[in-house]
Amino acid sequence: MKFSINMNSLGLLLISATVLGQEINPLVEVKNDSTYSFYYIIEGDTIPREFIDLEEVILLNKLEFNSKADRRRYLILRRKTRKVYPYAKLASERLTTMTERLKTIKKRRIRKKYTKRVQKYIEGEFSERLKKLTRTEGQILVKLIHRQTGRTAFALVKELRTGWRAFWYNTTAKMFDISLKEEYQPFDVKEDYLIEDVLERSFRSNLLERQEPAFEIDYLNLTIHWNAKMSGE
Repeated sequence: MKFSINMNSLGLLLISATVLGQEINPLVEVKNDSTYSFYYIIEGDTIPREFIDLEEVILLNKLEFNSKADRRRYLILRRKTRKVYPYAKLASERLTTMTERLKTIKKRRIRKKYTKRVQKYIEGEFSERLKKLTRTEGQILVKLIHRQTGRTAFALVKELRTGWRAFWYNTTAKMFDISLKEEYQPFDVKEDYLIEDVLERSFRSNLLERQEPAFEIDYLNLTIHWNAKMSGE
């Protein structure tokens, strides 16, 4: 059985569903050179418009897994990602605040003193919490720090401390199979794509507060990319 939808009715349905709280006057018909144009006039907007701007909405596909093991791995990754993301978000906020503040400080001595104070504050805020993370949680956090700041954890330590200290931190982390130089690469690394999927679904469910990444990540293109890649495997 085939169904047909009158396009004018569909247009009015979309408008009524997206322009909530605004009064839309009846269509204004204008004759121009033997043709007819239709305009919508919205309350508060005196300029007739031939179309209504709609916000882009991406519908997330239902999760499907090839096996129970794949589903279990995803659920574990989801739990760990949701646990450490707030730390990466907070680190980005602290770094942004410090960077903006340093722009207003001209004297080198005062800048150095302020930086040290922020360093101690961040270390005190994070150290005890981070000690409780597992190895995999720590590695996910390292990736998310790169996502939120655009810099690796190693680069941040080197910037805030010294190159030697960064080297030492990285060497120590390697003892636990964690690299502070790890980057977030959702287009190249499947686990990173799954992390991004977890984040996007968590943002939309209001389980995590969205913070834009330091570099552009197009979730729709990312999903298309991995769907094509996995279907060819």
